[in-house]
Amino acid sequence: MISRRLTTFLAAFLAAATLAPSFASAQVEVEIRRGQVRAIPIAVADFTGDPIAAETAQVVTADLQRSGLFRPVPNSAFIERGANVDTPPRFQDWKVLNIQALVVGRVTDTGDGRLKGEYRLWDVVTGRHIAGEQFFIPRNTSRRLAHIIADAVYERLTGERGYFDSRVVFVDESGPKNQRVKRLAIMDQDGANLRLLTQGRELVLTPRFHPLSQEITYTAYRNGEPRVMLRNIMTGQEEVLGDFPNMSFAPRFSPQGDRLVMSLQEGSNSAIFEMDLRSRRLARLTQSSAIDTAPCYSPDGRQIVFESDRDGKQQLYVMNADGSGQRRLSFGDGSYSTPVWSPRGDLIAFTKRVPGGFAIGVVRPDGSGERLLTEGYHNEGPTWSPNGRVILFFRESGGANGGAKLYSIDLTGYNERQVQTPSFASDPAWSALLK
Repeated sequence: MISRRLTTFLAAFLAAATLAPSFASAQVEVEIRRGQVRAIPIAVADFTGDPIAAETAQVVTADLQRSGLFRPVPNSAFIERGANVDTPPRFQDWKVLNIQALVVGRVTDTGDGRLKGEYRLWDVVTGRHIAGEQFFIPRNTSRRLAHIIADAVYERLTGERGYFDSRVVFVDESGPKNQRVKRLAIMDQDGANLRLLTQGRELVLTPRFHPLSQEITYTAYRNGEPRVMLRNIMTGQEEVLGDFPNMSFAPRFSPQGDRLVMSLQEGSNSAIFEMDLRSRRLARLTQSSAIDTAPCYSPDGRQIVFESDRDGKQQLYVMNADGSGQRRLSFGDGSYSTPVWSPRGDLIAFTKRVPGGFAIGVVRPDGSGERLLTEGYHNEGPTWSPNGRVILFFRESGGANGGAKLYSIDLTGYNERQVQTPSFASDPAWSALLK
C-alpha cells in the first residue's frame, strides 16, 4: 500500500474522485487555499535504452506536471543516476530530495517496427514497489508511449483514469481579425503533433469527435450553404451527412456514434433534430417557437442538454433523448450557452455571460451546485477531458490584434494553463482516450 502521507496529499485534490481500493483507509486532509493545492513531489528518472528514451521521460514529466497534481523535481537535482527498471532504487538518495514517488523506465526497439516501453513506480517513503507495466506501440507514434506511461502513473496514484493519451480537434485561425482564415486542426492534448485537416477554402465550425472511431463531424460552408460533414481524420475521406436549405449548427455524436444531434434554423428560430446515421432520417425533438441549439447527449445517451431562449434569454434545458420531458436547468442571473455533459455524467459544463465578460462553469444535471471556474473577457466553448477532470475552452482577447487561444482548467477551478498553438485557436473538442 502506498504511504499514508502520499495518499492524503492526493486525496485533498481529488476529493470528488473515486479512489482506488488501496487508498480507501487513508485519512483525507483538505488543504485548498485560494485555489492552490500542494502538489505531490515526484521524480521521473532518466529512462534507459533507445535514444528516444530521454524524450519519453521528458514528456511523462511534462504530462504529470501540467495536471497540477504533481511537482516533478528537476533531474539536475538527482543524486542517483542510472536508476533502472531491473533493480530497486537507492531510496535514501531520493528521500533527501523530499520526493514521495519515483518513476523509472526503459524504452527498447523491438526490431519489428515497434517500441517497447516499461516503467516501475516506487513509493519512496516506504520503499515499496507500487506498479509496473510494459507497452508496445508502433515506432512512428513514439510520443504516445510517454502519454500511455503518464496515464498509467496518474491512474495508479490518483485512482482515476488519466487523460494524456488523447487528442484535441479545434479551429485554427490566422490572418487579420476581420478576415480570419479558419481551418480544422488536430493535435495531441499537450499541443504536440499539430496537423491541419482543411486548407481554409471554406468556413468550418464546431468540430466534434466520434466517440468510437477516428472520425469527426463539423459544419462547413460551401458556396455559402451550410453542410454537416463527416471526416476520417486518418485518411482525409469526407462525406456530406446533411445538406440543409437553412443553416445548421453544432452537430454532435451520440455516445454510441450511431446518431447525430444538431440544431437546424427555421425562419428566425431553430430547433433540435436527431439524425439516424444509418438511415439518414431526421426526427425533430423540440417544437418551441424559440432558438434551441447547442445540444449534447448525456454519457448514457438517454438525455440531451441544450440551450434555448424560450423564456426570454438563453438558459440551459434538459430533455429525454426522444424530446420528451423538457425542463429548465439553469435559473441564475445572466445567460447560459454551449452546455457539454461530463463523461462521468455528474456535471454539465457551460458558458455564462457575467458582468464584464464570460465565465466557464459547471452544474449538476438536476440544476444544483452551480460553480464558476474561471472568468474572462470572452471565454467560451468548454470541452471535457476523457476522465472528466479537466475542461478545455477558448478565451478571446480584445483589441485590433486580439484573437482566441486555448486554455485548460481543473474541475476544482485550479491550475489554469494556456495550451500553446502556433496561431489563434477556438472551438476545441477533446477526444476519448486513444485505442
